[in-house]
Amino acid sequence: MRLATAIPAALAATLLVTGTLPATATATAAAAPPGPACSPRVSIDRYSDALDKRSVDGLYVGNFSALARDTDGDLLALSDRSALVTLDGRTREPLRGIPLADEGGKPLDSEGLVVEQDGSRLITSEVEPSVRRYDRAGHPTGRLPVPDGLRVAPAGRATANQTFEGLTAGPGGRTLTASMEGPLAGDGTDAQGRPLHRFQTWQRQPHGGYALGRQYAYPAEQGMTIPEITALDDGRLLVLERKFEPQGNTIRLYLADPRRADDTRDTGKLTGATRPAAKTLLADLTRCPSLGAPARQPQINPLLDNIEGVTVLGRTHGRLKLLLVSDDNQRAQQITRLYDMTVRL
Repeated sequence: MRLATAIPAALAATLLVTGTLPATATATAAAAPPGPACSPRVSIDRYSDALDKRSVDGLYVGNFSALARDTDGDLLALSDRSALVTLDGRTREPLRGIPLADEGGKPLDSEGLVVEQDGSRLITSEVEPSVRRYDRAGHPTGRLPVPDGLRVAPAGRATANQTFEGLTAGPGGRTLTASMEGPLAGDGTDAQGRPLHRFQTWQRQPHGGYALGRQYAYPAEQGMTIPEITALDDGRLLVLERKFEPQGNTIRLYLADPRRADDTRDTGKLTGATRPAAKTLLADLTRCPSLGAPARQPQINPLLDNIEGVTVLGRTHGRLKLLLVSDDNQRAQQITRLYDMTVRL
């Protein structure tokens, strides 16, 4: 989700020429010192600002809204300004970048990313919204069906810039899930007064396409939006919720179980009678140790910025190794920051 687009003229000139910040604001990296975790189940092991305010192949390395593992082990970082950046899977250095566009050559508000087994990229855009398939060169090769009700008004009931923000694939790529960043017009709250957001699924077909699958509700906390979701092997999801206030970012990580949620495909308006996905708070990231991280604008925890992307790096003995990334909105006051996280399930 784009929160701002302007950067000061002097900084813009510096970025254009050098791809870096002035020496007074150089990026930093740090490893986690001994100390308390974010919660009994979550810890941020280290962070790195090494990507901040850089460029590759003439593209800005930032505005990141999603992360995914490529089939060769490298990392893909999706910019919401219509670009896809490849990072070295070991060093996380930018290797190359390609621009993205729709079928008519128009830019996307690209937010969610999944890599299929053959290397194709599935990318959401908040504009319509849409889910498009791209080849490795960045050319669109097809689109998935989208229910009319999830389209931006007046075509549907969604609010502009509040549509398909998260995208994830389940085991084997058989089920694809997209999360709506905000609720639809007319949808209500659950019994606890939490706004109900719709999650849409697709089922992969034998010919390689996708058919619309079940849809269900997820109860987000008041004032929070949903920037990302990540599927687990057992059908559950990790869900990021976030909000920004003058004092900074609040970001929480939840474990959601949609397996007993009502199918809302034919439900006109969600109400307190709708059974949503169950959710459990794993960690409020404002409570993580700061690791000595700097912040360029007010933050409840200086370690945090506008975190939007998550991918799973590995699974061992009930622990997930995750990589998170923040969207700097191409603003001098924000940081493109990577976070290595461990989640104990």
